[in-house]
Formats: sequence, structure tokens, C-alpha cells
Amino acid sequence: MSTSLDQLKQYTTVVSDSGDFESIAVYKPQDATTNPSLILAAVKKPEYAKLIDVAVEYAKKKGGDLDAQVENTLDRLLTCFALRVIQLVEFGKEILAIVPGRVSTEVDASLSFDKEATKAKAHQLIALYKEIGIPKERILIKIASTWEGIQAARELEQQDGIHCNLTLLFGFQQAVACAEASVTLISPFVGRILDWHKKNKPEGKYEGASDPGVQSVTKIYNYYKQHNYKTIVMGASFRNTGEIVALAGCDFLTISPALLEQLQKSNEPVKQVLSQDKAQAEAALPKVSYIDNEPAFRWSLLQDSMAFDKLHEGIKKFAEDAEELKVLLKAKLA
Repeated sequence: MSTSLDQLKQYTTVVSDSGDFESIAVYKPQDATTNPSLILAAVKKPEYAKLIDVAVEYAKKKGGDLDAQVENTLDRLLTCFALRVIQLVEFGKEILAIVPGRVSTEVDASLSFDKEATKAKAHQLIALYKEIGIPKERILIKIASTWEGIQAARELEQQDGIHCNLTLLFGFQQAVACAEASVTLISPFVGRILDWHKKNKPEGKYEGASDPGVQSVTKIYNYYKQHNYKTIVMGASFRNTGEIVALAGCDFLTISPALLEQLQKSNEPVKQVLSQDKAQAEAALPKVSYIDNEPAFRWSLLQDSMAFDKLHEGIKKFAEDAEELKVLLKAKLA
């Protein structure tokens, strides 16, 4: 019998969620995603020292004061990881021109409430990728799903043709606004929703289809399919393989190397749970709108304690890890 991972790949595009690109090569995913926390963990490993050296050398040539060099080093480091990831994702792929691998690169979380700064950073990253020969079609700019982030992505997608991955997505209102903004992809966080419920409602039994993170992604997926939105739903941040199997059929699933390994070693059957046809057969979810109504979006998010808490907690954590990464890079530059 084929492995659980191979079975899952029949229904869902599997993406590796890691900054450790050596582990990515083992599972041959379609795409790859990173975030500041993953990159921070990776750069502490000695095998990635050369990438840091390349980024530092680039920043020194660009010049500027130390803070400017740190920013340039960080941007270059992100693209160095992305270039290596893309090379590994492509290895062994049969139809590269038809199904190219893509990588998500995150905008600094400290810009999450600044639309114009988010757009400017996105353009800087795309320009940097162009310098090393990676076209913008291969890149997803990863932006937090704040009101400002969604509006920035809307303009990047519609005006500049820059594809975006809206991350730190926990609430239905965030998903609706992203679809209305015609963003390329969203990353609803399954495991972090489960974490919140276990902490705040510990009496619940949260397994399989009863997992609140699974329920959230299922609702978003069904809503998108029922209302013919083209935005890709990519479930993310899993705590166990049960969550993954319960979402088999979701457009994309981004999975950590540890859980990919568990699926690779398992032969448990994986059945398709989500599909366009099944979504259409479900009770219709009424269409709502947030994209042009900032007060309604903010009020809805505020009323959803889980989504509000986890969004701001996630931004804070990513920003702190980015700052720690900058401290490491500053020491290298000095």
C-alpha cells in the first residue's frame, strides 16, 4: 500500500513548511513556505553559515549605515533561502514549465499595520529576486491578514501583478476579505486555533472533524467553492497528522518536516474529505462582504476573540524573531 503522504498528494498539493531546505528535499513538495521563526531556527545551524556570509557581503557592497546594512542582509538572506528552496523543489519534477515550484517570503511583521510600507517591502523583495534571476511568478509575498495587509495585497495583486500569501489567518472575516481582494493564496492556521481552544476551553474534545482549526478551514474552503472564489486555501500550522488527514482535498496543505516524515512512514488510508462537489452539496453559506467596509471588518474581528488574540500574538512573535535575527546579522556585519 502507498504511504499516507503519497495518498494525500492525490487530493492535495503538499507544501513544505520549513526554513531547513535540506529536509525539504526529502519529501519533494510542490512549493515551500518560510517565516521569520523558521529562518531564525535555520540560521543557527552551522551548515547555513555560507548563506549568511553571502547576505552579509551583499549588504556591505550596498553600503549605508549599520541599520540599513542589517535590513539589506535580512532581505538578501530571505532570497538566498528561497533560491536554494526553489532549486530543491524543482529537482526531479517532470513538467517544470507547467507546474513551477514557488516559495513564500514574509514581509517583516512590524509592517503589518502599514499598508504603504508593506507594499514598498514587497517591491524591494521582488526586485532582489529579479537580481538573482527569479521572476516574480515564482514568489508569493507573505503578508499578515490585518486590514492594512489585505489592502496592500489587493493593490499588489491587481495593480502590480505581485502574488501574495495572506498569513496569520484565523477568522472567517479575514478569509472573506482576502477572497474579495483576489489574493493568490491564504494560509489559515489550523494548529494555533486548536491551541487557543485547548487553553481557553480545556473541557472540549478536539479530534479529527471536531478540531476547531479543521472546522475553520473546512468552512472557508466550502465558502470559497460555493461562491467561486479563485483564491487558494492552504491549511497551515498543524499540530498532528489527524488534522492533516481531516483536510485531505484542501487546495494546498503546508506541513512541517516532522509531520511529513510521520505521513511518509505511515500506511494508514487517507480519503478525500474536501472537494468542489462536496462543497456545493453542503448547506449554502450566505455571501458576506468586508473588503470595502473597514469598520465592519474590524468589529467582526474584535468579536472573534480567538482570531483577534491569535492574529496579534502571531504578529508579535514573528516581529520578535525577526528582531533576534537582525541582532545576529548585526553582529556578523560588525
